[in-house]
Amino acid sequence: MPRVFVSKIKKYYSFYTGGFVMFVLALAVAEYMGMPDQWIGWTFMAATVALYAGIGIMSRTADVTEYYVAGRRVPAIFNGMATGADWMSAASFIGMAGTLYAKGYDGLAFVMGWTGGYVLVALLLAPYLRKFGQFTIPDFMGARYGGHMARTIAVIGTILASFTYVTAQIYGVGIITSRFLGITFEVGVFVGLAGLLVCSFLGGMRAVTWTQVAQYIILIIAYLMPVVFMSYQVTNVPVPQLVYGAVLEKVTAREDEIMADPAQASARDAYQARADALGARIAMLEAGHNPAAGEEIAQLKHGREIAEAKARPLNHHAEPFPGRTEAERDTARLNFIALTFCLMVGTASLPHVLIRFYTTPSVREARESVFWSLFFIFLLYFTAPAYAVFAKYEVYTNLVGTSIVELPGWVASWAKLGLVMVEDINHDGILQLAELTLNPDVIVLATPEIAGLPYVVAGLVAAGGLAAALSTADGLLLTIANALSHDVYYQMINREASTTRRLAVSKGLLLLVALVAAWVASMKPDTILSMVAWAFSIAAACFFPALVLGIFWKRATKQGAVAGMLVGLGLTLFYLVGVKFYGMAKWFGITDVSAGIFGIPAGFATILLVSLFTPAPDRETQNMVESVRYPALNL
Repeated sequence: MPRVFVSKIKKYYSFYTGGFVMFVLALAVAEYMGMPDQWIGWTFMAATVALYAGIGIMSRTADVTEYYVAGRRVPAIFNGMATGADWMSAASFIGMAGTLYAKGYDGLAFVMGWTGGYVLVALLLAPYLRKFGQFTIPDFMGARYGGHMARTIAVIGTILASFTYVTAQIYGVGIITSRFLGITFEVGVFVGLAGLLVCSFLGGMRAVTWTQVAQYIILIIAYLMPVVFMSYQVTNVPVPQLVYGAVLEKVTAREDEIMADPAQASARDAYQARADALGARIAMLEAGHNPAAGEEIAQLKHGREIAEAKARPLNHHAEPFPGRTEAERDTARLNFIALTFCLMVGTASLPHVLIRFYTTPSVREARESVFWSLFFIFLLYFTAPAYAVFAKYEVYTNLVGTSIVELPGWVASWAKLGLVMVEDINHDGILQLAELTLNPDVIVLATPEIAGLPYVVAGLVAAGGLAAALSTADGLLLTIANALSHDVYYQMINREASTTRRLAVSKGLLLLVALVAAWVASMKPDTILSMVAWAFSIAAACFFPALVLGIFWKRATKQGAVAGMLVGLGLTLFYLVGVKFYGMAKWFGITDVSAGIFGIPAGFATILLVSLFTPAPDRETQNMVESVRYPALNL
């Protein structure tokens, strides 16, 4: 990689970072001088999307290698930054701190799983896939296992995992644009989609890569600034990562006060009465053995779970699995381990992450870019627990105990989107903690308003969340479009297709997939973090066994890989859909977000058994595995 190119890129992004900081300061001055809040929101959205669009237009290309893998000339540090942005989706930016806020210790499964997954990427996959080269993960499956069957299943797995993931990102875009632009959620989804398409439509991976570097800079500034402000307000120390432990002690003391409040107890009793009534209704419907009542029973059970959760005495979430019986603790521990495992293996299996390591100039830089990816992700993940603690401190201090008729305006604004709900169940006119429902997806976006920070900080956070969602959505849409255009159209249908034709097909498919994903997202299927967890289980079960055994076991056969991918993916989908949408009984108490815990070992076992009972791969395939296994670092 020429030093002059790297130096030029560093200079460009240094100027870009300084310019963005000056832009934020200028808006802060404008707010002080009376600029309306909605104008600030529109300015942030318009300026950042225009910036991404500009980079996308300048990066347009008609070269196949540039379009699919950015010309394989992205330096390690910038590939790490782009991978960090690609990785830190709306789930990390919006959902991570919110999950830690809501679940405390339990939410650490996301931090541990997502971070630990990059160890698997560095050790088991990144350098070997870079040595293999080509453009996509189905490319590897087709070359390693031969024929079109393994490639076809890999394409199906890529589409299922990436579509589920991208739907979550577009849902996040809809939340941000609707709240900060003052438009409906459904319109906000498609407004955000327009900004998303201009980043990737013209330049493919080349445009996505350099846009993601810009988006990472915005999202990390946006994530750190509010919690730094809150840390200084509460402790006079602007380093939240070092002082949030002391604030957690204040949160614990406040929780003790809330538990001692008779009004809180009356609210819990009212929710327990509701749970009992729902339980009686469920028992009556189940006794009737009416198959048509299945959907109603599932809804009632969900409502009962919510009521029972609100009826439980408040417990300190810093403790592992608080306020539960020993059986419930065992189930919680099992779910914690299962989710961590699925997220870790899923991280090492996501096609849109793995193809990033095709873009580096060499195997050495592929390894180095994994290190940089972890560093840039660490900056956000190390801050997420502090964000959750300071957000909880602000809610407990400034919101709980407030008269319901005097609640701040942000409560009503987020309630319109269905992300905040207040219910005066004990009819005392005062907001008790049990009567407040905060969707985890709202914590990061609403915290600047909860803490009374200048609105420009809220606008900055919205811009950061938009950057996180768009950066990941760009990579996911491109992954789906490339799998369909390269692996299906070019590799299976028309090997004579011209470069122009191939890129036209990719762009057309990208537009179609984006529109379908936006339509699904507009129906609000679930929380961002749940949808993302489903994607991880799907990717892990479909790809991880076939990838790892394909690299490290020359005896793995085409028949074994095909059977393993089908069994792993099929079992995971069966469990996920059955538990989530049809009320199927949980196996060992495992929730739907960890469905891959069954599909991953089943995939490994199937590949091993079928491969041992089928003819070994030919010498050419085994030689290819040997060459991939020992990559020279300068290649």
